[in-house]
Amino acid sequence: MLKRFWQWFRSPSKAYAWGTIFIIGAVFGVVSWGGFNTFMEYTNTMEFCVSCHEMEQTVYQEYKQTVHYSNPSGVRAICSDCHVPKPWTAKIWRKIKASNELYHKMVGTIDTKEKFEARRLLLAERVWAGMIASDSRECRNCHSYHSMDFLKQRQRSREKMQEAMEQGKTCIECHKGIAHKRPISDDEFDD
Repeated sequence: MLKRFWQWFRSPSKAYAWGTIFIIGAVFGVVSWGGFNTFMEYTNTMEFCVSCHEMEQTVYQEYKQTVHYSNPSGVRAICSDCHVPKPWTAKIWRKIKASNELYHKMVGTIDTKEKFEARRLLLAERVWAGMIASDSRECRNCHSYHSMDFLKQRQRSREKMQEAMEQGKTCIECHKGIAHKRPISDDEFDD
């Protein structure tokens, strides 16, 4: 009996061979996908985002002073909530674009606080353009004109928000300095 099993095991039919190859491929695929997805999720953590000292010393310190970090409700938005889309294809595209930021970190374009500050306006303009193009999709994951209680807002806020809603404005058009220091452009400097 054992001899027959061993012969069968050593010379399986083509069907068993292809089945075995399929199962090994499927297991490899699942493990690979799991590893890839785990790493993708790790890159969405606060710890990863502020792991380089330029981020930790600049934008993270600014963010800690905002309502997105500390507020009466205790709800905290982290970097990825605002900077990484939830839809899978948009998330992958954003991660690909982020690899450019890592490249500039490695070659020394933004590897110090001073170099980062010198490029801050350019970096912010890229983020703003992306947010305008997506109609502030990441803001709208938490905020919606239609769920706002305008009567509980201050009068000026209520007027501005209702006006923005009627005009179809997107969040970032008015809230460019909401979580980080707003860089001043040359155009604003001349005013």
